[in-house]
Amino acid sequence: MKKKILVIDDSVFFRSQLCRIMKEAEYDVLEAAGGRDGLEQTDRERPDLVLLDIIMPPPDGFEVCRILRDRERHNLMPIILVTSNANLEEKLTGLELGADDYITKPFNERELLSRVRNTLRRVARNRSANPLTGLSGNVEIKDEINRRIALESKFAVIYIDIDNFKPFNDIYGFMRGDMAIKLMAEILRSLAGPDDFIGHIGGDDFVIITEPDDASALCEECIRRFDEKIASLYDQAHLEQGFISTTNRKGQPEIFPISTLSLSVVSNTHRSFSNELEIADVASELKHKLKQMSGSNYLIDKRKSFS
Repeated sequence: MKKKILVIDDSVFFRSQLCRIMKEAEYDVLEAAGGRDGLEQTDRERPDLVLLDIIMPPPDGFEVCRILRDRERHNLMPIILVTSNANLEEKLTGLELGADDYITKPFNERELLSRVRNTLRRVARNRSANPLTGLSGNVEIKDEINRRIALESKFAVIYIDIDNFKPFNDIYGFMRGDMAIKLMAEILRSLAGPDDFIGHIGGDDFVIITEPDDASALCEECIRRFDEKIASLYDQAHLEQGFISTTNRKGQPEIFPISTLSLSVVSNTHRSFSNELEIADVASELKHKLKQMSGSNYLIDKRKSFS
């Protein structure tokens, strides 16, 4: 589906230039000859991005930008300011009002298209990110795995699951549960190398994609840091007894150990994969075995063919 671009500029010449460039790049293009018309079209058409001239009769570009950012339904919509004034103070004013980027007239077509594409790409990433941790979500995880498969590079996908998270969350509440999730995200960020990819599948499930040779050391350090830091989120009485207890739906008491980690490591070192689903299936098998162990553990799949 084509992205929809709204061009707001009172100059017929520059507006036609911007529209032509966007159309040739195969965007759906809307145009407005002034701020009021631009605001009305934004409400009506919900564009994916706005190219907004600053110097216009009232309301000028700054005011239009401010109004859009104040409206909840538009406050995440990307805005690129366009102006003939290269003044730094004007640029800073626009950015402080919430503009995503800035380009000066006369503009280079290639630069303009690069800024539009990069802004749309960045917004798409932000929207797919997990709101609690800011890490990439399922769409990006899938794309990253498939990208590495297509490149035929060697990689290891480590699936991380926090054991006994649900009873922890039930007993201590969602605020402390969120703290445990953020703790896991912080540990992964601190361990990730420059070429590693971190994702948040959802809830207490994470993934990190790394070099196969780094997987074991990464898992061991991840476990060490988590086991050390998770204790701070438990009440002292629970730490001393080594478990928390709750009542199930049948009214029977259940005991759950202090949260630990299960890490399933799947690599294409010894076997090939066609897509992320095959990798997830292997990880699920490993996770089943891990859940039968006590404490924090990791397992690396080293089979050379599918069973």
